[in-house]
Amino acid sequence: MKSGKPKALVTGATGFIGANLVRELLRQGFKVRALVRKESDRRNIEGLDMELAFGDLREPQSLEKALDGCEVLFHVAALYTFWVPRPEVMYEINVKGTENLLRAALRKGIKKVVYTSTESTIGVDRKTGLGNENLFAHPEELTNHYKRSKFLAEKVALHMSEEGLPVVVVNPTTPVGPYDIKPTPTGQFILSFLNRRLPAYVNTGLNLVNVEDVARGHVLALERGRPGERYLLGNENLTFREILRMLGWLTGIRPPRIRLPLFLALATGYLSEMWGRLRGKNPWVTVEAVRAARWFRFFDCSKAVRELGFSPTPVEEGLEKAVKWFRANGYVK
Repeated sequence: MKSGKPKALVTGATGFIGANLVRELLRQGFKVRALVRKESDRRNIEGLDMELAFGDLREPQSLEKALDGCEVLFHVAALYTFWVPRPEVMYEINVKGTENLLRAALRKGIKKVVYTSTESTIGVDRKTGLGNENLFAHPEELTNHYKRSKFLAEKVALHMSEEGLPVVVVNPTTPVGPYDIKPTPTGQFILSFLNRRLPAYVNTGLNLVNVEDVARGHVLALERGRPGERYLLGNENLTFREILRMLGWLTGIRPPRIRLPLFLALATGYLSEMWGRLRGKNPWVTVEAVRAARWFRFFDCSKAVRELGFSPTPVEEGLEKAVKWFRANGYVK
């Protein structure tokens, strides 16, 4: 990229990663425009010195207008939930919406695109137990509509790179930190712990990373990433038990000691979904989330360190910021 900060369009700015990304871009001197729907909850970006463009990923004309005057694009927006009563909406937004936006970016001559994918599209080597950017997820690992839709959307992004749009794909692992407004499934797990609604845990593992590091990783991908390449933005491989111990140390809350067998966790998921349907609310835990726990999602994230200069901070800091933000914003009863 040439010297001087380009004007960036950011989708998903009102969400978890997007809100942190916008703050990082502003901190580094970028001019920022955010694509938002008129009905979006904008609390995450209130008071920030940025432009708003109203539009929808399913409305191509609104995307052309939003891109006017922008040089680079960060496509962060996605419907992220493991509980979706109408799956077709997820594919309309995550897959077709991505295609609509990237085709508009190609027509507008956008100089570089950073597409936010997910660790869910990365395969894990059965021998080493680690995933890396050379591996694609096995079909059985795509346990829900979110993961399947993001897998297809990433394929769209990589195909657009072959068509001449300079797209760099970043694959955040499991971010933790502030501005998890909805919250995400990971944030909901932290909240369940804080609200003492986590009596047991399952034997699985995740790669945790601070969401503010993920935001910085997006900017590094813009500046140093190679088009057509994928970069895992992650940090530390941890079991659920280790994560709970960290949360216990940070909060003084005693972590659960009961390890729940998978079949009992699945039964809990089915009951939770049934109760959620009856009450018209999101379930406490979903069947698909439990199924996803069958595999440890551990990764080798050295490519981003080596090629982008990605340097993540200790995950305890991200967990501590998540706890403080949830408490400060009334999520903890």
